[in-house]
Amino acid sequence: MVTIADVARHAGVSTSTVSYVFSGKRTISAATRRRVERSVIELGYHPNAGARALAGRRSYVLALVVPLRTDVYVPIMMEIAISVTIQARRHGYDTLLITNGEGPEGVQRVAASGLADGVILMDVQLDDARIPLVRGRRTQAALIGLPDDPSGLSCVDHDFATAGALCADHLANLGHHEIAFIGYGPGIYQRHAAYAERTLAGFRERAAQRGLRFLHRPCEGTYESTAGTFTRILGDRPGTTGFVVQNEAAIGPLLILLRTSGRTVPEDASVVALCPAHLAEQYVPTLTAVTGPARKLGQVAVEQLLRRMTAAERGEQPPDERVLLTPTLTVGQSTGPAPR
Repeated sequence: MVTIADVARHAGVSTSTVSYVFSGKRTISAATRRRVERSVIELGYHPNAGARALAGRRSYVLALVVPLRTDVYVPIMMEIAISVTIQARRHGYDTLLITNGEGPEGVQRVAASGLADGVILMDVQLDDARIPLVRGRRTQAALIGLPDDPSGLSCVDHDFATAGALCADHLANLGHHEIAFIGYGPGIYQRHAAYAERTLAGFRERAAQRGLRFLHRPCEGTYESTAGTFTRILGDRPGTTGFVVQNEAAIGPLLILLRTSGRTVPEDASVVALCPAHLAEQYVPTLTAVTGPARKLGQVAVEQLLRRMTAAERGEQPPDERVLLTPTLTVGQSTGPAPR
């Protein structure tokens, strides 16, 4: 097994210099740092986490709170979690997964125990109960999601308000006036999930500006719940010609229901989905979709957290950062001019 002494000999430096490169306790010249890093890669050296923790008072572990709920789209959450794990490993950190079932107590346990050097929170709510805990213990944290009060924190998220506005603009530009917004199940709105509420708010504001008449209907996403939602929409607004779907699970059932009701997409009804690009391409017709880079969320969150941790170690005020990733609307075959 490759040791730190092997790395030092290969790089032509002392073992203490290699340790300082890992811990950041002393300033090392850029040239020397590059030599050490090159030797680490060439020799395949993996620093022992326990030894590094003793030397640098770090655990070299980042905690990631992952939502495992039945009402979230798990593939996206897992894509973000994998992105966090990969980005952390690039910086020599391992990732400790905590499920949101542990709630604020899980975050408090990690913060108090020193199991992790920092925490990344997913599935952020507008009034998230976990935030006072990381603030109170001065545990460095980054949020994948934007709460109502992000002060003292670093956050990265999709610009969901803009995503909602893009949907409204696209349908308005095609001449649609009666729109239905099919959202997530009621539980997501009851817990004030930031991504759901901000998308709806962005859509509502732009719809008002464009003179659209719309209604919002929560939907669990099963075929039965989507069928009930669809029936209520047509009962309340039989002239509806545009559908915006944020609940990924409801997309397939909605397309089937439109077809069985005698409505052709996009000639009779247009559908815009807020979903990953690869999912939009799986349907027939291919969906017009508003998408965002899920992997980048994890990458940015790790970089934000590491900057906060480095600043805190130096006795500096950690930077508060708020990054909103711009969504993209890709026109597919599911939208067209409003029927005359």
